[in-house]
Amino acid sequence: MNIWCISKYASPPNYSKMPARLFELTKGFIKQGYNAILLTSDANHFSIYPQTKEIYNFETVEDVPLCWIKTKKYTKTASIARILSWFDFEQKLFRLDTSKLNKPDVVIVSSLSIFSILYGYFLKKKFNSFLVFEIRDIWPLTMTEEAGFSKWHPMVMLIGFIEKFGYKKADLIVGTMPKLDEHVKEILGYEKPFFCAPIGFNPDNYKEQSFKQEKNLFDEVFPKEKTVVGYAGSMGITNALEPFIETIKSLNKNEKLHFMLVGSGDLREKFEKELEGCENVTFLPRIAQNEVKYFLEKCDILYLSTQYSKVWDYGQSMNKVVEYMLASKPIIASYNGYPSMINEANCGVFVKTTNPKELEEAIFDIDKLSFQEKKKLGENGRKWIYENREYSQLSKEYIEKIKKEMKSISA
Repeated sequence: MNIWCISKYASPPNYSKMPARLFELTKGFIKQGYNAILLTSDANHFSIYPQTKEIYNFETVEDVPLCWIKTKKYTKTASIARILSWFDFEQKLFRLDTSKLNKPDVVIVSSLSIFSILYGYFLKKKFNSFLVFEIRDIWPLTMTEEAGFSKWHPMVMLIGFIEKFGYKKADLIVGTMPKLDEHVKEILGYEKPFFCAPIGFNPDNYKEQSFKQEKNLFDEVFPKEKTVVGYAGSMGITNALEPFIETIKSLNKNEKLHFMLVGSGDLREKFEKELEGCENVTFLPRIAQNEVKYFLEKCDILYLSTQYSKVWDYGQSMNKVVEYMLASKPIIASYNGYPSMINEANCGVFVKTTNPKELEEAIFDIDKLSFQEKKKLGENGRKWIYENREYSQLSKEYIEKIKKEMKSISA
């Protein structure tokens, strides 16, 4: 079986700090004995590709054959230039010489860019391929719910049309979120074959010897003999950190707690100014992806938050949650959506996104636990991730679902 995996944002590890999810899944397909190739783009704000005059660049990375396409670059993630980069990727996909590649039996199109489903449908018709439409971000819902776009905005309407088209034409819809099938039914008015293939991890990147060392990178900056509540990630509108900031203010006089925030974003400077008089908080600059685990290891409690949005009604599968659970630390999540992972593993708590008081109480509740109780909470998360989220296992389940649906079509 020949499998083509297509995603604009699926960088291999030689050009990115961490290999992309679809790269890991493609590698998993190959280890199972299938022929697979990854088609991706060099215009990715999380990766650095070499300069080249070639549009189509073929190479093999960790036994994964791939073609990365030279595409229009952009600097801001929320910009017209990024959308134009999507269109550039799509038109170059259509110009790819497919005669150089094995005929695809299965085509997996993974958003973003959502427009790639048009090329996926083209391949389905040309080669009679089984088409998988994979959703990692629910567009245009994210645009209207979290970015404030009107549902009548031309780009929203265009993406909405493409989304519905993809759902209709795909033989299988895959979502990283567990309840995407409910959204698909809302859009189409009927059910489609669905499979949840969440964000996972490669255990090779988390071997004890890979990050345990005599001295942690953050030993000198972390306060001694205090409970440290840590946050690692972006500080923008969609991260909804306002309740966290309010909690830091209200606990300024608490001598036992300290808050550490690492990362960048549009609101970071604003938050720093708001907390100028607070001695219980430290802002660290954005760090490399491979250094995040050192930071998380030093924290006692980890915090994450999401905006109140319909997007989360369908569940979440975030890299941040995986990273936090792998760190073996208790987690507090300000999250109003469909609960998953943290509650399943019993490694932390969900609190109301807009309620700083409830967040404060959650911090106190975890802080008053004994060392062994905190340790057990953290270990629950790591154990659950290893049991449920290894890419080797996820890729096997993915293929089994594809084979099952292919069999039902041919029956």
